[in-house]
Amino acid sequence: MRPAFRVTLGVFLCGSLLAVSLLGTTRQPSSPAFSPGLFSELTWRPIGPLRASRTKAASGVPSQPFTFYVGVVNGGVWKTDDAGRTWNPIFDDQSTGSIGAIAVAESDPNIVYVGSGEGMPRPDLSTGDGMYKSTDAGRTWTHLGLRDAQQIPQIIVDPANANRLFVAVLGHPYGPRTERGIFRSLDGGQTFERVLYKDENTGGIDLAFDPVDSHTVYAVLWEQRQGPWENAVGTGPGSGLFKSTDGGTTWRPQTTGLPTYEEGLGRLGITVAPSNRTRLYAAVDAGRNGGIFRSDDGGETWRRTNTDSRVVARPVATTISACGFTPRSRTSSS
Repeated sequence: MRPAFRVTLGVFLCGSLLAVSLLGTTRQPSSPAFSPGLFSELTWRPIGPLRASRTKAASGVPSQPFTFYVGVVNGGVWKTDDAGRTWNPIFDDQSTGSIGAIAVAESDPNIVYVGSGEGMPRPDLSTGDGMYKSTDAGRTWTHLGLRDAQQIPQIIVDPANANRLFVAVLGHPYGPRTERGIFRSLDGGQTFERVLYKDENTGGIDLAFDPVDSHTVYAVLWEQRQGPWENAVGTGPGSGLFKSTDGGTTWRPQTTGLPTYEEGLGRLGITVAPSNRTRLYAAVDAGRNGGIFRSDDGGETWRRTNTDSRVVARPVATTISACGFTPRSRTSSS
């Protein structure tokens, strides 16, 4: 196993803000979109780890403020317990090094779920072999299933129930495959049930809980196809945002105010404001109709609040995050 590294480059931490990834082109706007003094009190320091490829996944541990995990698309999982001063590789003995998602159970930080397969369709992508779980904070790992998922870009764990989780499976990058969509487990990953599915070409790409009531779940499906000749098709009629209010058993499409497939809809990235359960944001790839969208009624209706094309210029990296502390009062699905 490789030794821990002192940090000089890699992931960056700014105060309590952990990685909001809104990637785009390097084109400069004609005028500032915000006051330069808005972030004047924030300072950045590199926390690593040194790695030779993209870092796709990151997770902190609310009850352990110096502990973080990162997943590299071809470098496995790394862990720090000293706020990034040193890092240890903790996934080297597993059969894949391609990591797409990491989720630490808030109710039991010893339980860590890892989804393999980076889930970033591009010419130099890498795929994985399903879901993994650790019950001892990353010291040992067990393979759970979804072996043919190939790309797992998102996992969410019920904050009050470490055995209840949802997994977004993007699926095979180069052709049709039925192991796609949104999967749910109620027994800590021993079994998985597919609860949201469109067709053999449309997979799951993003997930979010209501921060107060985990019966309410938001999910994004994305129809895309990567060709060996780099066609990178990122749109399809199967793409869209869905909402469940019964713990993931039934789902309703959320479309009012969002672009349609005919208007260029591709990938969406979603997040829910921790301080306001009805406030959602979405980074929407839809050509000239895309941008940042906001909902103030739990996803029922949307309006575009930012048309800057840079935040959605690359559908492979269309993500959005809301940082903050989740309210403590919750209800959980069993």
